[in-house]
Amino acid sequence: MSDTASLLTTPLNALHLELGARMVPFAGYSMPVQYPAGLMAEHQHTRTAAGLFDVSHMGQLRLVGPDAAAAFETLMPVDVIGLGLHKQRYGLLLNDDGGIIDDLMFVNRGDDLFVIVNGACKHGDLAHIQARIGGRCTVDVQFDRALLALQGPQAVTALQRVVPGVEQLVFMTGMPANWNGADLYITRSGYTGEDGFEISVPANAADAFARALLAQPEVQPIGLGARNSLRLEAGLCLYGNDIDTTTTPVEAALNWAMQKVRRTGGERAGGFPGADKVLAQLDGTAPATRKRVGLIAKERVPVREHVELQNAAGERIGEVTSGLIGPTINQPIAMGYVESGYAALGTQVQALVRGKAVPMEVAALPFVPNRYYRG
Repeated sequence: MSDTASLLTTPLNALHLELGARMVPFAGYSMPVQYPAGLMAEHQHTRTAAGLFDVSHMGQLRLVGPDAAAAFETLMPVDVIGLGLHKQRYGLLLNDDGGIIDDLMFVNRGDDLFVIVNGACKHGDLAHIQARIGGRCTVDVQFDRALLALQGPQAVTALQRVVPGVEQLVFMTGMPANWNGADLYITRSGYTGEDGFEISVPANAADAFARALLAQPEVQPIGLGARNSLRLEAGLCLYGNDIDTTTTPVEAALNWAMQKVRRTGGERAGGFPGADKVLAQLDGTAPATRKRVGLIAKERVPVREHVELQNAAGERIGEVTSGLIGPTINQPIAMGYVESGYAALGTQVQALVRGKAVPMEVAALPFVPNRYYRG
């Protein structure tokens, strides 16, 4: 979006400017890409201490009613009905061809399903959900709430001073909380591969709450640039780059996100958009012809998105979807799609960077081990 005057701002906009952030257009919002410390310092601080991210551009929804879980399950190849109280799960909204409309997180809070969707997709997601299941449950839009992510090995130390009790959470669980009269909902989750939390906050309390977190000695503000490098090292997909409406969950190597109960032979198999195609790819009756893989370059050359991937004979076999020099491992890393015959670990391929063939090897994901807190 070129007209910056038409960009939306989050409730933390004044704080970002006060902290000297460089703001860029992202998902229709003016967002901080980095602060004066710079991307490398922000990335390393999150890996070693605690980084505070403004992710308020993302969309928050409540699905309310006795039929909400069963209804939501018809949109995704995921077990919604069986999700325990205050348990969180990763989900995939699919189109009728099995393509990914969006990836999202949802929590069973007892009286509702709390859903967080990607910022660039939120209005489309809302229309899709309303059209498909709006007659079966109430869709309560909470796009005005702020969302903060506190990530890193010292996140729990910092957050429990501000909100006592969060240390009891384990990965992919949540709890309601109150801070100075503001109702919060906190999950132990995030998108960096580190331990951490995501905190839903009323807009009118967001600035003060963020300042309370930044007052903790472990915490520094972190921008979108480091968020991208952290999630890529963690092997996590960025919607619009690594997954989109043309990729199925199996092609995207997201098989782990589809529970046994929804697969062929499961108690509630199928019944979601694109089920015939997705289940056939899952059970191997119609295998996917391409797959998302991790890649490490053999030369110190950054390999960015949209770079062509080739075999040794120079034939096109795929394309890079995300890539950079990983600050933690200090090597050029990437994710991309290759024909299934080239997806095995250790397979040698090459990336065509400005006319030069850069040797790469298919590598295991994540590039940096995850450090989620599981108790």
